[in-house]
Amino acid sequence: MSSRPIALVRRPSPLLEQGLVTHIERAPVDVELALKQWSNYVEALRLCKWSIIEVPAIDECPDGVFIEDTVVIYKGVAIITRPGNDLRKPEVTAIGPIVTGAGCTVERIVAPGTMDGGDVLKVGDTIYVGLGGRTNAEGIAQFAAIVEPLGATVITVPISKVLHLKSAVTALPNGTIIGFEPLVDDLSIFPDFLAMPEESGAHVIIVGEKRLIMASDAPESAEMLRDMGYLVIEANIGEFIKLEGCVTCLSVRIR
Repeated sequence: MSSRPIALVRRPSPLLEQGLVTHIERAPVDVELALKQWSNYVEALRLCKWSIIEVPAIDECPDGVFIEDTVVIYKGVAIITRPGNDLRKPEVTAIGPIVTGAGCTVERIVAPGTMDGGDVLKVGDTIYVGLGGRTNAEGIAQFAAIVEPLGATVITVPISKVLHLKSAVTALPNGTIIGFEPLVDDLSIFPDFLAMPEESGAHVIIVGEKRLIMASDAPESAEMLRDMGYLVIEANIGEFIKLEGCVTCLSVRIR
């Protein structure tokens, strides 16, 4: 595996505007602007010293850019998912050779299990998995059977207000769970929860010891995190937010 952390990304489909939406009203998507926003997001990762691997585009799948849903990485094992929406199942096809080439061993979620990577939040060796519209109990059971022998503790989190678990909560480098409280079904599941003032404030990716990337439409949350000592890089991903996307969705990080 590379000595530098790796980020897997996938170029947006020209059919992006046809992407699935479930919990929000559909809004027009500017595909050309989305491509610019995606390029800037990838450049932000590159500037943070991540090696970028671009997974082959899958133009026939409007949601293909949301690559996080296709694979979960834990301790050098790549668990290739089985997306919960049938239209997204072809997105996993190209993932195996890519993660193998990045030094990972491969496991898979198989029928009747379903899992979207956006439902998986890793906090050290505790892994929260959202049980909702895209990830089912069988998928979680299969996932636990793979990662628990490696030292993980899997905690199931019921979700009903958002598409994916990481649409409601993510985690800071110190393990604190941050979230947008109106979208969290059960706060008691998380031992250390910090409410954020904006929905996009709940979504961060950790790109360094004290460095975070988050969407640019949560200025109060960004300031709050800076006051905590974090260096926050704000990325404009507005066209992807229209499709229930967030900063976590657009890459898979391999450390």
